[in-house]
Amino acid sequence: MTYKEIRANTKTLTSTEETKPIWQRIDRWWLLFISVVLITLFLISSKPDPYRRIFVFLEDGVRVTMSITVLSFLLILLVGLIGGLGRIAKNPLIKGIASIYVEVIRGIPLLVQLLFIYYASPILLRDVGIKLIGAWPSFAHRLINIKLNPFGAAVAGLTICYGAYMSEIFRAGIESIPKGQMEAARSLGMSYFQAMRYIILPQAVRIILPPVGNEFVALLKDSSLVSVVAVADMTRRGREFMASTFLALETWMMVALLYLVMTLFLSRIVAYLERKTTFVR
Repeated sequence: MTYKEIRANTKTLTSTEETKPIWQRIDRWWLLFISVVLITLFLISSKPDPYRRIFVFLEDGVRVTMSITVLSFLLILLVGLIGGLGRIAKNPLIKGIASIYVEVIRGIPLLVQLLFIYYASPILLRDVGIKLIGAWPSFAHRLINIKLNPFGAAVAGLTICYGAYMSEIFRAGIESIPKGQMEAARSLGMSYFQAMRYIILPQAVRIILPPVGNEFVALLKDSSLVSVVAVADMTRRGREFMASTFLALETWMMVALLYLVMTLFLSRIVAYLERKTTFVR
């Protein structure tokens, strides 16, 4: 198909879309998002007690939830890129380490990893420090006195767990690029890393963008698990409010609505990026 034919087909499709009634052109998922927002605002404005009181109590938790999600996601992208490159490395040692990391971490539930990092790892470091106190006393004392911050432990747990899944997404994206492109780049005099940076990764990122976006939405929901390590996120703040007022239905309804607002909004952003980055075949 020539370029003119592709342009003509695109114009035809566009004109067809424009002739549809406006209610058929509006994304129904955006309507669902707007509906959930309106329901939340209606509850807060029509029944200040308890819904506005719950919302004000949860505000700090919303900020903590978003902070943990965004910070973890940035670190997950870095870990995923390194892990993905490690999975396709020709060096057997690097490939083996990356493969063990992915297989081991994917086999342990996120909740168990969070509990291990926050409660068990300080004990493990303390025992190692006691054994090293004769050989390296200053280093051993540092290990013994390590105290984990709940926020840092939560970010570390989410990064380690989701980094393994993201490594597989990066690996699949890179391997989907035809090998001939790497060979062509190397024949032009590029090094392996230059070919990766300028030829392979820009195309791979376009392919993996939708699954990466979905992982971000899933990460937001799974961030509710960090409440078990004493992080005052939205879920933990909800538990505190319910414990002090015994308003279980109203509290968890407001928590669910706030999570739904955030996930629906992010899902629409992901869908928009997916449409913009879809290859024309």
